[in-house]
Amino acid sequence: MAEEASRPTNFIQEIIDEDRLAGRYGGRVHTRFPPEPNGYLHIGHAKAIWVDFGTAEANGGLCNLRFDDTNPTKEDDEYVEAIQEDVRWLGYDWDDRLFYASDYFDRLYAYAEELIRRGKAYVCDLSPDEIRAYRGTLTEPGRESPYRNRSVEENLNLFRRMRAGEFPDGSRVLRARIDMASPNINLRDPVLYRIQRAHHHRTGDTWCIYPMYDYAHPLSDAIEGITHSLCTLEFEDHRPLYDWVLQALEIPDPPKQIEFARLELTHTLTSKRKLRQLVEEGRVRGWDDPRMPTLRGLRRRGYPPEAIREFCATVGVSKTNSRISLGLLEHVVREHLNRTAPRVMAVLKPLRLVITNFPEGRVEWVEVENNPEDSGAGSRRVPLSRVVYIERDDFMEDPPRTFFRLAPGREVRLKGACYVTCREVVKDPHTGEVTELRCTYDPESLGGSTPDGRRVQGTLHWVSAEHAVPAEVRLYEPLFATEDPEAGADFLANLNPDSLRVLTGCLVERSVAGAPVGARYQFLRHGYFAVDPDGTSERLVFNRIVSLKDTWGKIQARGA
Repeated sequence: MAEEASRPTNFIQEIIDEDRLAGRYGGRVHTRFPPEPNGYLHIGHAKAIWVDFGTAEANGGLCNLRFDDTNPTKEDDEYVEAIQEDVRWLGYDWDDRLFYASDYFDRLYAYAEELIRRGKAYVCDLSPDEIRAYRGTLTEPGRESPYRNRSVEENLNLFRRMRAGEFPDGSRVLRARIDMASPNINLRDPVLYRIQRAHHHRTGDTWCIYPMYDYAHPLSDAIEGITHSLCTLEFEDHRPLYDWVLQALEIPDPPKQIEFARLELTHTLTSKRKLRQLVEEGRVRGWDDPRMPTLRGLRRRGYPPEAIREFCATVGVSKTNSRISLGLLEHVVREHLNRTAPRVMAVLKPLRLVITNFPEGRVEWVEVENNPEDSGAGSRRVPLSRVVYIERDDFMEDPPRTFFRLAPGREVRLKGACYVTCREVVKDPHTGEVTELRCTYDPESLGGSTPDGRRVQGTLHWVSAEHAVPAEVRLYEPLFATEDPEAGADFLANLNPDSLRVLTGCLVERSVAGAPVGARYQFLRHGYFAVDPDGTSERLVFNRIVSLKDTWGKIQARGA
């Protein structure tokens, strides 16, 4: 019953339930996540991982990690290692079920010979351009290749000679013999194998012919005993070919391909080619730039993997593609961090404040709560000294009536510490810029108590000058200024020039000293931040994960 209650409610689960009720696959559920090792995973892959692994887990089944490494010109071990790291970071594991399509090259080749023997495949000498021309259009049927009716013996001989390396690249291919008049262009005698002399990251130079993805994929699924092959919607038109390959070879108990909507976010693109262009042209700092939608970028920015999984669950599984608001992702991340991130005080634009009646050299340790949303988070001791720094924006010489922070003659609270009153403003004699505030404090208020029951309207965050940790803070906005970055002739024209602002000279309270890379905090009144690996022991670097302002929450409230 517990397993039943944990199962998701969506059309994929309904299909699985029907299969189990009918006794298909012996009641098993076995899925796979099949990335091509030709790039880094992005937020769209996160949903696929969540669907593939999550569906198996919810049904007490298994999920394989399989690299579809059938195109050696674009694949690399760097991507293999990065993909495994990213999947584990998201919280999933494949145990001992790590496979490669290249594991099956011998079997795939044998299957191809079997298709030839059954009269369902032939060697074609048309050039790639001629094959495209013969294929026809969406409104006109294709034409049969002049090599379509070669004998089985001739096709077997030519295919074996292709494998032996007797022919140059691109001179011949193996094609399926299906239907050149099919309304589905994918069934118009698709290419199954091509000659391609390229060093493979696992098989080296053993092979000079390689299977096409649409041929290798269904057979790899069948070899591994996959029951439900979950794919995104762009593979829907390829499903008839997936089924044809399995039926033509009379594969028993063949896997079932099911398509679902891919994840697309506003202000974001996931094209590998375009992301690579951003990296190679130096428009971002690399594949792990916190503005990138790659999982490496999201991890460096500080996104918690639990929040990404929660976001995928919030979006759910559907049959229709749509563009999801980036604000929804930020909302889910913000809600997660609100529950889990400790609060600390950080001053991004420091203004010096001297407490003139606080003895020099004296340090008072005050207790400040770590997270009001977590009753078990406890508190920490923060040092208060004669000189502190507050946020420059928290002071105005001539404030409007709605300004409730510090001003000449006004009393405010330093969070968790004491009440201070501004007595004097010191300015640069040349520029007139305020350089220092001189204040007095009420000793009765030390430790955050309320003397005489009086209340003040303003509470400021602050750091002790003597104990503060220097920091650089990086503020991020969406990489693209438009909701659809690919709208228009040039996607680069939609880049947001303000996607990154770097603040130097920032100060953070001493409790974060020595924080590990990736540690997450809420900087009071500024947002949520994570420690970046660029920092040193002398100067930390922080990435803003999300701001405190929840635009999505406000939209939802207005809609209600």
